[in-house]
Order: sequence, then structure tokens, then C-alpha cells
Amino acid sequence: MGPVTVTIGKKGDTEPPPPRASWHLRANAIVVAWIALAIAAAVSPGVLPAPRWLVIHVFLLGAVTTAIVIWSEHFAAALLRVGAPERRWSITRLATLNAATVAVLYGVAVGPWPVAAAGAAAVVGVVVWHATVLAGMLKRALPGPFGHVIGWYLAAAGALAVGGALGGLLAAHVGNGPMYERLHAAHAETNLFGWVALTVLGTLFTLWPTVLRARLSPLTRRCSRLALRLAVAGLGLMLPSLLLGLRWVAVAGLAVYLAAAAVALTPLAETLRRRRPHTGAAWTLGAGVAWFGIALITDLVLVAIRTADDLPAALEPLLPLVLAGFAAQVLLGSLMHLLPAVLGGGPARFKQNAALLERGWPYRLAAANLGVPLLSLPVPEPLGLLGWALVLAPAVAFVALAVTALLLARHPQGRVSPAPLGVVVGCLLTAAAVAVAMSGGAGSARLDVVPGAQRTVEVTLAAMRVRPAVVNAPSGARLTLRVTNADAQRHDLRLSTGDRTPMLAPGETAVLKLAPLAGPVEGACTVAGHKAAGMTMRIVPAPAAASAESSYAGHSQHMGHAGMDLSGTAGTGQPSIARPEATALDPGAPMSAGWTPYDATLKPAAGGKEHRVEIRVKETDLEVAPGVRRRMWTFDGSVPGPTLRGRVGDVFVVTFVNDGTIGHGIDFHAGAVAPDGPMRTIDPGQRLTYRFRADRAGAWLYHCSTMPMSLHIANGMYGAVVIDPPDLPTVDREFVLVQGELYLGRPDQDDLGSRILEGRPDGWMFNGTAAGYDHAPLTAEAGERVRIWVVAGGPGTGTAFHVVGVPFDTVYKEGAYLLKRGDPGGAQVLDLAPAQGGFAELVFPEPGHYPFVDHTMPRAEAGAHGLFAVSAP
Repeated sequence: MGPVTVTIGKKGDTEPPPPRASWHLRANAIVVAWIALAIAAAVSPGVLPAPRWLVIHVFLLGAVTTAIVIWSEHFAAALLRVGAPERRWSITRLATLNAATVAVLYGVAVGPWPVAAAGAAAVVGVVVWHATVLAGMLKRALPGPFGHVIGWYLAAAGALAVGGALGGLLAAHVGNGPMYERLHAAHAETNLFGWVALTVLGTLFTLWPTVLRARLSPLTRRCSRLALRLAVAGLGLMLPSLLLGLRWVAVAGLAVYLAAAAVALTPLAETLRRRRPHTGAAWTLGAGVAWFGIALITDLVLVAIRTADDLPAALEPLLPLVLAGFAAQVLLGSLMHLLPAVLGGGPARFKQNAALLERGWPYRLAAANLGVPLLSLPVPEPLGLLGWALVLAPAVAFVALAVTALLLARHPQGRVSPAPLGVVVGCLLTAAAVAVAMSGGAGSARLDVVPGAQRTVEVTLAAMRVRPAVVNAPSGARLTLRVTNADAQRHDLRLSTGDRTPMLAPGETAVLKLAPLAGPVEGACTVAGHKAAGMTMRIVPAPAAASAESSYAGHSQHMGHAGMDLSGTAGTGQPSIARPEATALDPGAPMSAGWTPYDATLKPAAGGKEHRVEIRVKETDLEVAPGVRRRMWTFDGSVPGPTLRGRVGDVFVVTFVNDGTIGHGIDFHAGAVAPDGPMRTIDPGQRLTYRFRADRAGAWLYHCSTMPMSLHIANGMYGAVVIDPPDLPTVDREFVLVQGELYLGRPDQDDLGSRILEGRPDGWMFNGTAAGYDHAPLTAEAGERVRIWVVAGGPGTGTAFHVVGVPFDTVYKEGAYLLKRGDPGGAQVLDLAPAQGGFAELVFPEPGHYPFVDHTMPRAEAGAHGLFAVSAP
């Protein structure tokens, strides 16, 4: 017979209560599991729907919120010296919170949205319940020195109630355009600086001295009460102002909050002065607090310089500071200190667990804090990937160590072999490395200057025009041009005298003082395509003014061909013609070694009702025809940009990032939104969030929305959005072909805009390469049903899409079937005007090579040509 354990309990007890260590072991295992899931989400960007959103919310809503609920209850009971709440209700709250979190994650990532909204409501309900329990504990407790800490927890819970409700509205797709952006900004600020930061600040009043093994600062109580009042006031000022778009009121609220943080950190700094950090937990906590300060100041600057509508996109660089720098390090530092204490096992086990969790902490600390700035700053892509590796590796190591400690606590006599643990950590790090590697004004048009006067002329740059476009001035006049950019994108003004302004941001002004007028002076904006679009001016000396007036209207139309020399040579005034590269297209010539065609295969729509994607502007050298390379303006490095696919009713949340050198925008035809906000031009380095719901099926175009759009589209800035019609039958293969015009030369070449306006492309392309699919045919098998989605990218011409040798038995164009499978008739061409889309279906009868063309033959002969290579089944 083995040993028997006898436990004596109270009368009526059926079993003894579980030990405290057992409860904390299970509870913190949940937190560690959420951290592990957040890491898994971070290293699986191409696997999960809404990957970026999931990483943020798995970590903040799963790991951080669970930890806050567990530990704030524990600290409240300990500091107030009251009994802990009934365990069964604590477990119920924790279970409900985690179930609600799963509902939010599933509802947003996969759908339907009511699941997410219900989950958000449940999260708010649990936290309100949790706050009620804390308030009850405070009410039962005798007056003590630590009661002020509970106020921070209650304020944090109030913030979560508001921020969570805003999150529920976002999940329910309430609001659109600017209202959505404001909800988003208020949701993020309230949860980060309310729910998370208030809890952390309140906890640090007692945890920080404990970690440092120092006495509590005498400033603690007074600073805590003052800081809490300021923080609540700041948040109360900031939240409604963000929703109403009152930027400077929001700045004032954030400044008050910043003052609150400074007051709250004062006793912590005083403690630090007396006792320096000496453990990994202390250093990690300290680093987290330092990043909190940096994040808060950065947030203040961003709110001050950006409108409320722009704020969510502007806050993107702030996320690594808050998530990886602040929240993650505070959470890990706290767990490093608290886990050994709650896992139990006596002093010896405490030391073993503490030593285990702090193993290699200097390297982990250094890596994480080197990685955070690499994720925040606009560094080259390889450094960004390095930042991810540096941030994730310490987190993976901590999870492995924490799991080991939890297992040892649960099986104190057992042994955890280092070999399997090493294999697990190695697999996680390898997965991380592989995943990261694969993420791969108005004004008059004419002004007459009176003789004999020095004159300042107000010049306005806006709407692709320079006003006044003509200045008539007497010879010898001394003119000063006060040039103001009144447009939403950047412009400059360069004169044939050599005088020029710098590139002016919206609202900026520069002054040009000209030499006495001796002859005609031409001027234009030098941003690519703007001169050809009409951003020109002319200063005409008398008596040439009279003749100039009659001829100028037509002059600007031709400046792209025979305009003035704007090379910067002062005083030359000599016309010059910038010509395109005289490169002839030879569709039969071989493609260059290493050329890879655009993958025309169209994958099925991803699951879920919401699709979150990031599209970056990249200036990329591409082979646009056999042996011909050209610098293109692209969405994500390819022409066309990435194809988005979904179903009717799906929501697309697109983070648009401008990594180019000039301003760009984006316009999705598949959505119905007011263009004012999401379609605006953003400068290099900026980003915006474009959200639309695809309420109608079809093959839709998206393109750059910056003027002149013809130039931006002709330089490659277009793509397709495919929204499946309801009950779309399955087929054996699906392809997407986007036809576009090809203009040779540089994107900023002077005459390019003129050639586009005159409709003189050098060739036509399917998916970014003239005759590309002649050299890399699309494949199918005889007897297979093939669906070909086609979109006409333009900018000036459409397509008459035709497959040689096979009629279409199904044609769908602009949201309606023209011909359905089973109908007696057939179709030979899918005709699309610029920006239209649709699909055609066919069945190849036998093996062979079937050309597909734009049946406007000059276009086919100039590149709009490709092949299907059909093999035997």
C-alpha cells in the first residue's frame, strides 16, 4: 500500500481548497499561453486572416488583459488586507473573459461581426464586474496606506469600458471614412493609455520598490492621488475631442496626461535614486517604463501635428513602442518577479525558479530594446526584419523558460529534459525566421503689373495650375514672387532664370526675388507629370505681352514637347525637348535571365468577413517587355499591384504606406466611401488606413488617386479587386489579367505626360509585361473549365479580350451575366472600357497553344498578347 495523505478541513467541507500556488499556476499558464499565441500570430503573417490586427489583440486583449484581471485582484486583496474573492467567481470571470476574447478574435478575423461585437460587450461586462469586486474590497477594508492604488484599477476599468465599447462599434462596422478613423483613434488611445497604462502605473507604486527590495518612497501616496486625478482629467479631455476631431483639445488632454505620468513616476525615480536595479526583472520593468515615456511624448507630437482623421495611420509607428517596448517588457518583467513567488515550493524552489526565469536576461533585454527602434523607425526592410527577430527571440525564450518553471512547479519531482525544450525553442525561432523572411487657390489667371513699380506677386500652386499663369510686366520691372502651395500635395516652382523654390509641403510658402525683367520667363512645377498637366506660368515683358496673351492658352498645352529648359541653367531660356528612350519593343525577343512573370493564378477568397492588408508604394525596376527594363511606380513592387479578393459584404481594411519619393494616393472602385479622406495624397513616409465594404460583386479596378492620375496609372499604379458574385460556381482554374498601357522612359520624364494625354503609348501589357505570357504561358488541361478575370487598367484604353480557338460560354461584365453556362449562344470578346472588369469562362477542347489577345489588333501586336499552354488531361 502506498502512502496516504490525510487532510483535516472544516465541518461540511467535501474537499480541501486548492493551494494558492495551484491557482496562480493555472492562471498564469493562461497568460503565458496567450503570449505564445501572440508570438505564433506574429510569425504567421501569410497564414492567418487579419494578421496584424490579430498580433495586437491576441497580445493586448489576451495576454495583457488576462494578466491585469488576475494580478489587480491579487494586489488589491494583498494591499487592502482583505480576503480574496471567492475562487469560483474569480475562475468564472477569468473563463468568461477568455471566452469573450476568443469571440472577439474569431468574430473580427473570420466573422460574423455580431460574434465580435458580443465578445467585446462580454469583455466590458467582465471588467465592470471585476471593478465592482475591487470596489467592494475597498469598501470592506480598513483605512490603510495602499488604498490609493485601487483607485488606479477602478479608473483603468472605466477606461476599458469605454475603449471596449468603441472596439465593439468598430467590429460592428459602425461609421465610415473620417468617423471610422476617429473611433479607431479614440479606441486605441483609451485602451492603451487608460486600461493598460493606468493599471501599470498604479501597480508600480508598490511593485517597483518590491522588485528593487527598497522601502516605499514617502512621496508615493501624495503623488499617487494627484497623478490619478490628472490622468483621469487628461483622458476625459482627450477622448471626446478625438471623437469630435478637436485636435488641439486632444493635445491639451494628452499634455495633462503626460503631467500625470510625470507625477506618478516621481516616487519611482526617488526609489531608483536610493536603490539601483540588480535583477533582470528590475531592468526589464525599468526599460518598459522608459519606453512608456518615449511613447507618450511621441503620441503627444503625433496628435499635435496630425488631424484626428489622420491619427490612426500616424499612430502606426507608435505601436512597437507601446506593444514591444512598454507593455511587453512590463508584463515580462512583472512575471519574472512574481512567478517564482506564487509558484511556491519553499525558499529553495523560489531561488531555482527565479534563476531559471532570469537566465540570459542581459542578452534578452539588449535584443528586445535594440529591436524596438528598428520596428518604429523608417529603416530599410532588412533592418525591419532584424527588428522583428530581435523582439520575438527574447519573448520566445521567456515563454520556454516560463513553461519550464510551470511544469517544474506542477511536477516538482519531475525533470524537464533540456533537449526537447531546446528543440521546441529552436523550432519556434526557425519558424519566426522563415516567416519574417517571407513577409516577406484661387487667383486670377493673368496679372498686369503697372510700370515703374516694384511688385510682389502672390503665386498660388493648386489643382494642377499655377495662378496667375501669365504675368504681364514692363521690361526692367523687379518682381518678387511669393509662392504658396495651396494644394493637398507637394509642389515647387522652377523658373527658366534658374530661380526656384524648394519642394513645398501643403500650406508652405517661399519667396523668389527676380532680377530686373529682361525677357520672357517660363516657370513650371518639376514634380513628375505636373508640367504636362498644366502647372506652368509665364512672365512676359512688354511689348511682348500683347502677343503672348493671345497665344498662351495653347502654349501650355505644348510645353511638354517644346517647353523651356528647366535644367537649372540660369538665363538660357533655350527650349529643349526631353525625348523618351528610343527603345523599340520586340515581343519575340527573349526575356532576361531571372525574369519572373506576375502570377496570374487567382486564389479563392480568404475566410472571414474582414480582410486586412498592407499595400506599400515602391519604385521598382521591372522588365516591362522582352529585354526592356523600366523604373515603375508600383503597389507592393509589382504591376499590377496585389489582387484582393472577397465576397459581397466583406470589409477590406487597407493600410496604405508611401515608400516612394513623391506623393501618392489610392482609390478602390469596389467600395462606396467619400473620397475626401481615404483617397487623399500622402507624402513619402506617410501612411493611411483605407476601409471599404464591398457591397457589390464584380472585377474592380484600384489605382493611384494622385493627380495627374493618368501619369500615375501609366507608370504602373493600378490593380484589381475581385468580389465573387453570389453562388459563383467553382471551376478548375482561375486567372486574373489586368491590361495596361506601356510608356517607355522614366516615370518623371518631361514629355511622358504629354504622350499620355495624347494617347501615344509605346505598347500594351497584360499583368505588367508586354507579351510576357508568350514566354511564360498560362497552363491548363484539356477539358478543364477555366475562368479568366479581366480588368482594363488603362489609363486611356480598354480591351477587347479574346482567346483564339475557343469561344466563351460564360461572360460576366460589370456586375451582370451577359451569357451563362448552358445558354445556346457563345461569345468571342469580353469588351471592357477603361476601368471596367468582368470574367469569361471556357473549356479548352484539346491540348495545344491558345493565344489570348486584346482583339484591337494594333494593341495585340504591341504587346497585349499571351498564350495558354494546354496539355492532355
